Amino acid sequence: MSIRHRITLLVVLMFVALSAIGIYAVYQTRTSAVNVKQVTQGVVPSALASADLVSAVKDVQIATMTLVYAPDANMVAQAQDQLKAKEAQLRQGLDLQAKAAASHAQQGLVTQARESLDNYFAAIADTAKMKADGKDALAQAYLFANVAQYRDELEGIVETLRIEKNRQKDDAIDALNGMLATTTTAIAGVTAGAVIMLTAIGLLLYRQITRPLSRMQQEMSEIASSQDFTRRVPVGRMDEIGRSIVAFNEMIEKIQLSSAQLKQKTAEIQAMLQNMPQGILTAVAGAVVHAEYSVYLETIFETNEIAGRPLMDLVFDETELGADALSQIDAAIHACLGEDSINFEFNQHLLVNEITKRMPDGREKILDLSWSAITDETDTIVRLMLCVRDVTELRKLAAQASEQKRRLEIIGEILAVSQDKFHHFVESSTRFISENERIIRQHEEPNGSAIAELFRNMHTIKGNARTYSLQHLTNIVHEAEQAYEELRRSEVADGWDQQALMQDLARVREAIEHYARISEVSLGRKGPGANHKRDRYVVVDEAHIHDSLRLIDQADPANVRELLTMRDSLRQSLRLFGTETIGHALSGPLESLPSLAKELGKETPEVRIDDNGYRMRNQVAGLLKDVFTHLLRNSLDHGIEPASEREKQGKPAAGVIDIEVGIDNGALQITLSDDGRGLALDRIRRLAAEKGLIAADAALTDEAIAELIFRPGFSTAGQVTEVSGRGVGMDAVRSFVKREHGSIELRFTDDRKGAPYRHFQTIVSLPERFAVDSLDRDSTRPGQFRFDALAE
Repeated sequence: MSIRHRITLLVVLMFVALSAIGIYAVYQTRTSAVNVKQVTQGVVPSALASADLVSAVKDVQIATMTLVYAPDANMVAQAQDQLKAKEAQLRQGLDLQAKAAASHAQQGLVTQARESLDNYFAAIADTAKMKADGKDALAQAYLFANVAQYRDELEGIVETLRIEKNRQKDDAIDALNGMLATTTTAIAGVTAGAVIMLTAIGLLLYRQITRPLSRMQQEMSEIASSQDFTRRVPVGRMDEIGRSIVAFNEMIEKIQLSSAQLKQKTAEIQAMLQNMPQGILTAVAGAVVHAEYSVYLETIFETNEIAGRPLMDLVFDETELGADALSQIDAAIHACLGEDSINFEFNQHLLVNEITKRMPDGREKILDLSWSAITDETDTIVRLMLCVRDVTELRKLAAQASEQKRRLEIIGEILAVSQDKFHHFVESSTRFISENERIIRQHEEPNGSAIAELFRNMHTIKGNARTYSLQHLTNIVHEAEQAYEELRRSEVADGWDQQALMQDLARVREAIEHYARISEVSLGRKGPGANHKRDRYVVVDEAHIHDSLRLIDQADPANVRELLTMRDSLRQSLRLFGTETIGHALSGPLESLPSLAKELGKETPEVRIDDNGYRMRNQVAGLLKDVFTHLLRNSLDHGIEPASEREKQGKPAAGVIDIEVGIDNGALQITLSDDGRGLALDRIRRLAAEKGLIAADAALTDEAIAELIFRPGFSTAGQVTEVSGRGVGMDAVRSFVKREHGSIELRFTDDRKGAPYRHFQTIVSLPERFAVDSLDRDSTRPGQFRFDALAE
């Protein structure tokens, strides 16, 4: 082969080698450029977008807090608009991440982020609704409980996605660097084989490709490792490598901007926490307070020594909680921190929600505590968040409002009762209390009859209070009655405590006097009222007055018959002073029947009164009220059946109670009966045998069995209620009647001897002096005149 051929061949070979080297270099350059483009225009923007998601979540948090603490509707509306925009931005960003997902892990994170986003904005919507409904405190608590939980969850997912994207970015850059290094090595190897022939080409390639790529690789690695996003890679020329460097610098600039925005938004959140009027802290491992807390805590606890202090010392020192409660709280806190979130659910009931804390100067603050668990991505509790509110003034205002409400309710109860009836109730109740005080002082040891008398008196006070719907007083009297009930049922002598019994009476007396003071001072209703004065007057038929005057004017002093007629007419008018009808005397117990029937689930009975023209003297009215309070209650509770049962028997749904007044054998008799089932003789006999009052096989007449209901402590009620079942009633009635030298008995009105139930009448007999005949039954003109008291 000639030299020319060799030279030609060499030239051809050199040309081929150079061409191959050139083609290879172009190929590697384009491949590198494509990979760089994929990194700078694919992986890097995707990583940048994931950082934007973190920023957007922070924006949502700021907008949400602005919404909750917004002072007016305009700011609320602005915050809601911003939330809608940020929600759309987040969803668009997640859609972009879903398209750019490079692995199943990234796809899973995007799916989790979407679900968490839905929960987050659903919680925000609930909070916004609470804010719109005016429930600011609840909205704030919900913000730092549920909303914060979903926010932290979403932040965790987005942060994980950002880290995954950055990792992908770093892997891509490392892969790109590796590929560039491989390209450089390959070109260097080829160049070394043809170093003599390709020195110029090698130097050119080195200057044009290798050195810029090496510099780019080195500076990119330094920026990535140092996280100094203020540095930039210098651009020497605007080819593929130069444009890649420009794209990389733009990416770094956006990362720098995003980092600055994150710092700014974090600072804004910290500023908001430091200025909100609510105490917020978090407890970390060891149950100590984290360094970051809201400044308002220092105002609440009146100290700036908060960070790093044990939570138990800061919050629960100098409180009313006992050692056992404090131990449970401390154990619950430690059982939650570092454990699964389910532990918080199990122990939350031990974390008290309100405490009274004593300040160094002796003042007491009432603090409202709201607990929340902060978990990580593994659902492990990393912190306990505690929101503290000073509700001292709120509690004071609530107590004042409650007392004012109670006072208004008492005023309403008093106004619902006529002045004279209320005055009589206060007088009779005071009399019963004085009687109980006398009994207690007379007995240093328990006495069965004394206890029974105490119970009867207190039960009567309660019955009268319930008759007039004096509910607050009824509750207080009921507590004193319970003490007597325990004494009746107790067989231990130690239960008789004179001091405690006198204190119970003092509370009842104070309550009655409180009612009386309100009636007298607040309502100006002092004394028995106008009706009491009117009881001294009677309304007389005008014709009768004219007839009486005519008789007086025309009477002939010498005519004895005319003088007697005139005397009888005047006597008939004057003798009615200080009297009232039986209906008026029993108006209180009768008016209470509708509420009593409702309480018993029965229809209000019809009450028919036949006074036969007899009126009651005023001094017996109180006794009749006390007696018939028990009798009417017994009739409605024990006698008259429920409406459904009565209708099955063909009776009207509402029962009928008859009261008749008359004079028999020189005594005033008031008879009460009803159309109920009758007296339960079988049940009375069985209960008496169980109580040991009679022998189980004793042969007793129906009358003897009926007499058992007057035994102290005897009751046929199936269960103890506010109405009956305490073994007081007929015993009390007989005691009241005997005090006025009267009697009470039951009289059967059917002939069904030995039947389980028998109809009967209750006959109350009193001295005849308590009755006045309003009809001139001895007059030669019977029924001509009618007299009605003004009180009617």
